[in-house]
Amino acid sequence: MTQENISGDHSPILQVNQLSQQRAQELILDKLSFSLKAGEIAILIGPSGGGQSTLVRLLNRLDEPKDGEILLHGKDIRQLPPVELRLKVAMMLQKPIMFSGTVLENLQSSFRLRRKILPTADSEKIQQVVAFCGLDSALLQRDAAELSVGQQQRVSLARALLTTPEVLLLDEPTSALDRPSADRLGELLQRLCREQGVAVFLATHDLRLAERIADRILFLQGGQVIEEGGVEILRRAKTRELQGFLSDPQLTHQCQEQTQ
Repeated sequence: MTQENISGDHSPILQVNQLSQQRAQELILDKLSFSLKAGEIAILIGPSGGGQSTLVRLLNRLDEPKDGEILLHGKDIRQLPPVELRLKVAMMLQKPIMFSGTVLENLQSSFRLRRKILPTADSEKIQQVVAFCGLDSALLQRDAAELSVGQQQRVSLARALLTTPEVLLLDEPTSALDRPSADRLGELLQRLCREQGVAVFLATHDLRLAERIADRILFLQGGQVIEEGGVEILRRAKTRELQGFLSDPQLTHQCQEQTQ
């Protein structure tokens, strides 16, 4: 689980340039530009339907943009084979997807896909990632479908980490988790960035999580990044759009529920 990209190099891993996306006649993303560096947690917030999930899918090339480009180490991701891209830019979905079989078989899936030797339950690779993600080794022989959602989320993270990604994308990862499980996931993501140098890009409505773990927050509305900065923008928003979003009574109620 040791990453080789932890260095003094502060050049972006991922660069988004003038990215636009359209669905039917509706412009979902409008000339969006930003970058992501190694060891950074960037969190994307904004109203529902603002293009957050669309952007995450584009970064993993599950969809193709209307205009613009996404560069990984300066290379257009469209020049990379999809399998190679998704090993470097891993993705965790809103609801964890477990493949049929045991937890161990789920963790072996990327090796099976690449026709590599499958690591065993007592191998260093498996034991390290299981320990890092806070999973009990006894779960390795359990049917993955029988685990709790929180456990499945950690299996999904462990499965992604076994591909040694440089970027980890997450779309609403805490929406189905209780508060303690969400906090544990947040702590894991912080460790992943600090210890492995992985860049994390996370779309969420969980403002409590954003305030706890973000290095940088991007507020997306109307297909554009309206405001960007550290966690202080959640307390001292400069734009009317972000001020309006943060003052939404429904959002405030959700945040209070999450804190309880």
